[in-house]
Amino acid sequence: MSDKRQDTFDRFARWIEREVGSPITFLFAVAVIAVWAITGPMFVWSDTWQLVINTGTGIVTFLMVFLIQSTQSRDTRAFHLKLDELIRVNKAARNSLVNAEEMSEAEIQEVKKTFDQVASTTIEQG
Repeated sequence: MSDKRQDTFDRFARWIEREVGSPITFLFAVAVIAVWAITGPMFVWSDTWQLVINTGTGIVTFLMVFLIQSTQSRDTRAFHLKLDELIRVNKAARNSLVNAEEMSEAEIQEVKKTFDQVASTTIEQG
């Protein structure tokens, strides 16, 4: 994807993320469900009446999964950059952890064991 398209998508995804997470949007969703439920007797609880809400919620859920993944991935990358910068400027920090997200699960577990030992030693001394 070109940079301009990616920027446009990122801005759109952020806007949707903010709007979907707002109280107004939640109230709108509750209102849609209420209207749908109220109209049940009018449509004699028909299969089509049920299909409308199932299809609508399915489509919204499907699209939101990808949108949330996109914004979450971006947030994670930004978070890692911030942590990397803090590690880089802290003289006492282990610079080997700057790219910890690239480590294998076994390597991460090994680092965790080391930190667990450091933590228990610190607690015993404190």
